Amino acid sequence: MGSSSCKICPIISVFVWFLLFLFCVSPVKSLESVNFNEANQSFQPGKELQKLKIIRAHLMKINKPAVNTIRSPDGDLIDCVLSHQQPAFDHPHLKGQKPLDPPERPKGHRSRSGMFFEENFQLWSLSGESCPEGTVPIRRTTEQEILRASSLSRFGRKIPRQFRRDTSSNGHEHAVGYVTGDVYYGAKASINVWAPQVANQYEFSLSQMWVIAGSFGDDLNTIEAGWQVSPELYGDNYPRFFTYWTSDAYQATGCYNLLCSGFVQTNNRIAIGAAISPTSSYNGGQFDISLLVWKDPKHGNWWLEFGSGVLVGYWPSFLFTHLADHASMVQFGGEIVNSSPSGFHTSTQMGSGHFAGEGFGKSSYFRNLQIVDWDNSLVPLSNLKVLADHPNCYDIQGGVNGVWGNYFYYGGPGKNSRCP
Repeated sequence: MGSSSCKICPIISVFVWFLLFLFCVSPVKSLESVNFNEANQSFQPGKELQKLKIIRAHLMKINKPAVNTIRSPDGDLIDCVLSHQQPAFDHPHLKGQKPLDPPERPKGHRSRSGMFFEENFQLWSLSGESCPEGTVPIRRTTEQEILRASSLSRFGRKIPRQFRRDTSSNGHEHAVGYVTGDVYYGAKASINVWAPQVANQYEFSLSQMWVIAGSFGDDLNTIEAGWQVSPELYGDNYPRFFTYWTSDAYQATGCYNLLCSGFVQTNNRIAIGAAISPTSSYNGGQFDISLLVWKDPKHGNWWLEFGSGVLVGYWPSFLFTHLADHASMVQFGGEIVNSSPSGFHTSTQMGSGHFAGEGFGKSSYFRNLQIVDWDNSLVPLSNLKVLADHPNCYDIQGGVNGVWGNYFYYGGPGKNSRCP
């Protein structure tokens, strides 16, 4: 008891040096071979350090050097990255290039007043700080976010599935409006923003537009944009502005936001993946975001516009097979993931968490639905169909009027007396 010597210190020292040796010399496996949620929960220092090494190497790849960093009230770090150093330019087809100049807008495009918020619609921008010209704001990815994924190869990606508009698969459930049977070159909608409750970190709730081409098999191409609540991806329950793309039905291509080389951002005031504020409240203020996706007739790239004229960026046409030409379907609406055991339904909410029949101020909505036609003109929908996979859990009701054009209310609470 009286001795000041440490008899076990040499043992600790040897163990520490052993861990450092493993971290430095252990080979990096392929991403697909590293499972973050292995059944064997026993602590294995070599495997843990190897996993950490792979994660940090990936973070170095996607978190680019910042000219400036802005701390958001919700804890996000927003890095101002030189526009030509963003992840998109890691793609072999884009190396050494810079973002393209703005394209010609569709005919019939005009600014609208009303329930839009543009300059300060994200929490990080409320401080008044912004990224300088020549940079783009990119939400910094953390180790914890990658560790929540099932594997590094699946981080930032949707679950591969047979995407169908007439049924749910892998627990995915929809309440959507859609048009099909024609040739489409884009779509526009104003999307009501809420903060639905999500039951657990393995589920999400989103509201978005899909621009779709190809069959509903492995060659499916989609471009997607909207808002989502995803505890697994972001670690919280804030609704966040997001984008997505895939050219093989979510199998190996594409990702959310800027988590892989794909989408090219051109805007220095909008951070894709950042939290939206304010949001709508039941029997209170209603807020929506207007999104336009359209194909540039000159270069063939698919551009994304926010609000009444704010260009966010574009998906290069070479990312796609079928969408390199045109879309064959446009879809609008909500989607959730139900991970509850068989025979039970999740309580994850869609939209506002209330059914379509409750109407304005209570149910979530899409309004001013339009498509871009062969002549690069924005035109109203003429054949909108609506569909809910499980109408006792989430439903949808469409309509047309002189103020909102084509619109629908949608959503629901999930688990309830009619949806046990």
